[in-house]
Amino acid sequence: MSVDGLRERYQAYLDCLNRQAWTELGRYVDEAVEHNGRPLGLAGYQAMLESDHAAIPDLHFAARLLVVEAPWLAAQLDFDCTPRGELFGVAVNGRRVRFSEHVFYRFENGRIREVRSVIDTAAIAAQLMAG
Repeated sequence: MSVDGLRERYQAYLDCLNRQAWTELGRYVDEAVEHNGRPLGLAGYQAMLESDHAAIPDLHFAARLLVVEAPWLAAQLDFDCTPRGELFGVAVNGRRVRFSEHVFYRFENGRIREVRSVIDTAAIAAQLMAG
């Protein structure tokens, strides 16, 4: 897949997530997807995303930075949201927070096969302590 093709495919994947169009997820994510070394499979990956949306009702995936070197795509995703309860082990309890996720995706046959994600939890904790 070309660089432009991967970029377009990824933007369509983010749109799928933002619309919570779970029946379409298999178009973008491989049946044997792994997340941070854990073999979740498509059903487990979908369950993780549904759980994220349940905990963060206003969750919206927005890519600020994309770098593509096939078969890899790296993204910085920026979030501005109001999670319920805890978020990544930090008690947020409905307060608005802003943070970034740095994520690497490996595509195989046009679908995401591997996800490596790091979330800036320190930024979340710092915001909560400041205000």
